[in-house]
Amino acid sequence: MDNFSYCSPTRYVFGRGTEEQTGTLTAGMGCRKVLMVYGGGSARRSGLLDRVEASLREAGVEWVELGGIRPNPTDDRVYEGIELCRRKGVDGVLAVGGGSVIDTAKAIAGGVPYDGDFWDFWAGKAVMQTALPVGVVLTIPAAGSEGSGNSVITKLDGMHKISLRTDMALRPRFAVMNPELTFTLPPYQTASGIADMMAHIMERYFTTTAEVETTDRVAEGVLKAIITEAPRVMAEPCNYQARANIMWAGTLAHNGICGCGRREDWTSHGLEHELSAVYGVTHGAGLAVVFPAWMTFMADHNPSKIAQFGHRVFGIPATGDDRTDALSAADALKAFFRSICLPVTLRQLGVEHPDIPLLVKKFHEDKGLPFGPYHPLYPADTEAVYRLML
Repeated sequence: MDNFSYCSPTRYVFGRGTEEQTGTLTAGMGCRKVLMVYGGGSARRSGLLDRVEASLREAGVEWVELGGIRPNPTDDRVYEGIELCRRKGVDGVLAVGGGSVIDTAKAIAGGVPYDGDFWDFWAGKAVMQTALPVGVVLTIPAAGSEGSGNSVITKLDGMHKISLRTDMALRPRFAVMNPELTFTLPPYQTASGIADMMAHIMERYFTTTAEVETTDRVAEGVLKAIITEAPRVMAEPCNYQARANIMWAGTLAHNGICGCGRREDWTSHGLEHELSAVYGVTHGAGLAVVFPAWMTFMADHNPSKIAQFGHRVFGIPATGDDRTDALSAADALKAFFRSICLPVTLRQLGVEHPDIPLLVKKFHEDKGLPFGPYHPLYPADTEAVYRLML
């Protein structure tokens, strides 16, 4: 196990009706006027925004709205939000939505106090030291952004989708989590969220760090809980307990607890980011295509941890041959994704004729050469993984 420092300061307020505490929690961040960032019209139609606004009003907190944030969030909305915050004298940001909304809110929060271009942080030209405080009302369990210091934004010029990871600056101060808010999520969005949270765990689980048994078992336990609850939540979308377990699993998948003491990978996320940047696919669905292909490739290059994953998470009997067992693990994961109606090939994802050379080029431009802590990928390797998705 490697040395590590772990701090997760987000306050999680979980359960029925918790959105009514948003105003008190926002005032508790020291905010008197916030930018409220949200997505489409469902938050308004469902009455959620009305309840949040009533809570803010009761707590004496003013707000300015920035709505219409779309999946795979882009830098233009971040610039718009930064300008709005500065013009209106905003002192905090409140995200009401899922990962794309939260990531946009975080980017705005980091950009407001910075004198330069907020993209400097994502491009690696500057290190974020401070940001406006961020609060979250979560409506989509998937990205885990409600408990992480991460934010993924796409720069429209060149379609570069980059993940910024901060230790503390962008971690939300609070996350309101009411599973009832997820009852009306479409099945595809629910399933894509399940794939996303599983991928967050697997990016940490597949490591070259030895002797991380405790963290391995934490990760395996959360993965097995997701696999148990996923069929229930798909069959019974208004099952509160199933929704609650999935929602909490999404947070545990990405708040850092599953990565303690180990070197993390994140290659599959990088491969998917190019797919969603170029083709606009749903991130979690893209990961359902990418991860089994990556695991299949790794069966010939570094199979042992993938074999362990198959044994412990899917109960695949050990044959004594890691390559065989790793291939079985990839097949088991693919079968699970199929069982919740997710795509497992690029064609099923809606990408009929992928420009693989372009994807390879953009991947290494954004991630470097080679890339892959679990096993380094050079362009020929990256092309091979993409072709396994066909």
